[in-house]
Amino acid sequence: MPAITLRLLDLFRIGLGPSSSHTVGPMRAAARFRAACLERGIVPERVLVDLKGSLSATGRGHATDQAVLAGLHGWEPESCDLDAVHALPATLANNPRVSWGDGWTVVRPQGVRFVPWKDTEALPHANTMVCKALRGETVVFEQVWCSVGGGFVRLADSLDGDFSAVPPRPPRFPFRDADTLLAHADEMGGTLGDVVLGNEAGWEDEPGEVAAGLDRVWDAFRTCISRGLDRRGELPGGLGVKRRAGDLLARVETGAVGPAYRHIARAQAYAFAVNEENAAGGRVVTAPTNGAAGILPGVLVEVTERLGLDRAVIHNALATAGAIGMLVKTHASISGAEVGCQGEVGTATAMAAAALCQVLGGSIRQVEVAAEIAIEHNLGLTCDPIRGLVQAPCIERNAMGVAKAWSAAQLSLHSVVSNVVSLDRVILAMKRTGDDMRREYKETSEGGLAVSLPEC
Repeated sequence: MPAITLRLLDLFRIGLGPSSSHTVGPMRAAARFRAACLERGIVPERVLVDLKGSLSATGRGHATDQAVLAGLHGWEPESCDLDAVHALPATLANNPRVSWGDGWTVVRPQGVRFVPWKDTEALPHANTMVCKALRGETVVFEQVWCSVGGGFVRLADSLDGDFSAVPPRPPRFPFRDADTLLAHADEMGGTLGDVVLGNEAGWEDEPGEVAAGLDRVWDAFRTCISRGLDRRGELPGGLGVKRRAGDLLARVETGAVGPAYRHIARAQAYAFAVNEENAAGGRVVTAPTNGAAGILPGVLVEVTERLGLDRAVIHNALATAGAIGMLVKTHASISGAEVGCQGEVGTATAMAAAALCQVLGGSIRQVEVAAEIAIEHNLGLTCDPIRGLVQAPCIERNAMGVAKAWSAAQLSLHSVVSNVVSLDRVILAMKRTGDDMRREYKETSEGGLAVSLPEC
């Protein structure tokens, strides 16, 4: 198997909520379709986009249609005006003409169509979208895109996506799995993050660009937490979920939370803040997905504030967390539509557990064990958002992921001599479990808690 060449700043992608696979990915795919048309000199009279599979099943609750409309304007998730994106359905209903190169094309909200699963043929991926440029009734150009989790996309007829592009140079420390990753770290006398950062240094166009990117990621973590803590009220979507991040933090700071729970409760408040912002369509970081975006920042920001970690330690912890995400993305999946929430919250919990174990002084073997424990105890976790909204059970699941990450790190540091199951093997178990999982439990809102609400 070739070495893993996934870039750290592609894994930690800044974008808008509520979903990396259903919002960020479709926006990027639509923007790439637009760019492909412009490269070919195609100015269509109108554009249609068909959402299929999980994109259709839960796309309304995930604002997928809104994201596609933004992508067809050429907007990007990291830099788009969030208010303008949220207003697009109304804006285009009033005036559907969109600037397209030297001309104009018609993009109507109803031109983004949700194709029922029963009317869908076999798909190249659970998250598939078909983009069509038309003149009259004739399709003059068409692309089929797959949103494969974490905001990553690829063309359906290509094995190569933006997560498998060949880097400019071979990696300095090539690793293909956890065993070879640990071997490099062992040989270097460093951390898993040192291996990843060493590879990134060899791929930089300019020295320091990755460090600057990690600073942006860290700033985005903290900004999102701050915004989420300051806001109150009910989240959009009609489910009646109220914001509670600020209330939980207030209980921590007034001493209403016991000392044994205080550190975890603060980190959970931070996770609530991030995921409430995500559910409201705010700007978050895929860590590794939007649906699981609160766990790593919740854990890492809390421990940084408490221990006064410096910039280099933070960057290295992010890189170690990224290494775990790279392994899971390569050998299993971080897409809830592909393997259930074990691929999202399970992976995020493992990333946070590894980072926390490292900053608390764990060895590279203990870091591996912490990640393995975290995944092992999320195996089989279903993706069953009620009404297709990334709110219930998703927000609480992130808070529980914080607690599991803490437990996994502490167990590894203080009770585990050696793990029975290796990190590589538990990642493969995640993949097999996801393959065996029924479609209803993989981001379709057709099973689990998603169909329990009317019964409560």
